[in-house]
Amino acid sequence: MTADEVLDLSKFTILIVDDYSFVSQIIAATLKEMGIGRVLTSENGAQAKEQIQALNNFENGSNIDVVIMDWLMPVMDGRALLQWIRQSNKETIKFLPVVVCSAYTSGSLVSETRDLGANEVIVKPVSAAELAKRIQRTINSPRPFVKSKSFFGPDRRRQNRAFDHEDRRKAKPQDLKAHYEQK
Repeated sequence: MTADEVLDLSKFTILIVDDYSFVSQIIAATLKEMGIGRVLTSENGAQAKEQIQALNNFENGSNIDVVIMDWLMPVMDGRALLQWIRQSNKETIKFLPVVVCSAYTSGSLVSETRDLGANEVIVKPVSAAELAKRIQRTINSPRPFVKSKSFFGPDRRRQNRAFDHEDRRKAKPQDLKAHYEQK
């Protein structure tokens, strides 16, 4: 997709998983305002798991495209749901983009969600602008998935660290030789 193309959000389905219906309603209204076509809700991870299993199969074509979930919930919390998603044998489930939206976002929680395979973490209360930005980034710029012995999920290396030195990768061999002979 090029920068000039407009994404048709009306074709997307987003599942909100939160035990507080008021929060779900606010997020749902924001998503509808953004143009998201279908917004589903679940009160906990167990209900969400049932919805994901029912909808995310190749036959029906009505897959959930993104999951936005709270971390602390009764019955089945966000941690257990995220682990279930990333360990699924079904590709339509295992590669689901997951946005964790929680009021409790300590550094250790952000690290844990990232290490379990969350695509994004948002702090509650979330503004409409921030929610829109994160959903757009999740949809428009999906990160490649990485599989190792201890991790499966979107590539965690997103940070662009500043590099304030000469870029010697672009230098000619004779220039590099001169550079190293100076030292």
